[in-house]
Amino acid sequence: MKTTYRAMQVTTPGVLELVERPIPEPAGAGEVLIAVEACGICGADASDIEGADPKLRPPRVPGHEVVGRIAALGASVPARWRIGQRVGVGRLGGHCNECEQCRQGLFQLCRNQPFVGASCDGGYAERMIARSTGLVSIPDELNAEEAAPILCAGLATFNALKKCGAEAGDLVAILGIGGLGHMAVQYARRMGFKVAAIGRGQGIAEDALALGAHVYIDTRQEEAADALRRLGGAIALITMISDPIAVTAALGGLAPQGRLVVLGAGKDPLPVSAGFLVGGERSVLGSITGSPYENEKTLHFSVLSDVRPLIETLPLERANEAYQRMRSGDVKFRMVLTMGGPH
Repeated sequence: MKTTYRAMQVTTPGVLELVERPIPEPAGAGEVLIAVEACGICGADASDIEGADPKLRPPRVPGHEVVGRIAALGASVPARWRIGQRVGVGRLGGHCNECEQCRQGLFQLCRNQPFVGASCDGGYAERMIARSTGLVSIPDELNAEEAAPILCAGLATFNALKKCGAEAGDLVAILGIGGLGHMAVQYARRMGFKVAAIGRGQGIAEDALALGAHVYIDTRQEEAADALRRLGGAIALITMISDPIAVTAALGGLAPQGRLVVLGAGKDPLPVSAGFLVGGERSVLGSITGSPYENEKTLHFSVLSDVRPLIETLPLERANEAYQRMRSGDVKFRMVLTMGGPH
């Protein structure tokens, strides 16, 4: 029986190294061992890879869009999880069930859960230890490679749209048509919204319209706010990007009582006029990914409505290449690492 597994670890900040590690046992209460089949590469991986602690031993394994099968169960794992079951793990690694947020059922806001790939090892590997409270059941209709990005990009955008306050027929604007935005456009169309996709240049226009956008707004040719106002004003503006200049430029297209939903988490402050908010009863909302239950709803909606991420795959040993392509934007629209073998 094989006693080691391959993993891509961050030995030096910014550099992934292929190593062999001993296969671990799920030693903690409620832990499981996952035999990983696929792991998506997310933009959030950049901070984990480039900002990794060089003193950490063993070095961290990144990756938080993980799909595989349960290979071993630790103590006190609920009976709903069994060996061989298809499961996934997203960015949030499993709530504690003890803190104030958990007592209120706000599991996505638990302050005692790991961030997969950052504070615990993630899925750029053939094996991974995970908390059972973070597990997500994967529908049979989705293969591992297409399910992986839904666990983060899909969940984040699906939840943001559910929180945006728009109703069927309302204009919803999606700012940033990339790894997140291409999922948001698909979900928004299938939720019954009139979808305006906002991007830079015509290179993405055809893709945005094919994915379901009714209108494409090229910010190199016109002001996003002016275009949205001509369409009657957006009830919701969902931003995937953290550039405050670009977000502010589109914000003027938000209709009275409209809502800006922020997914792009940046460090720079977002300048918003208090008069613009108060005078039109507009609001700003931040949205995190979501709980395992919400993740399962996202997966099932994706199956029901035929939403799929557009992906390119590379094997685990080419993770550096896949990561650099993601960073450069040279991918439509998500990179996914595969571990080999039939899935």
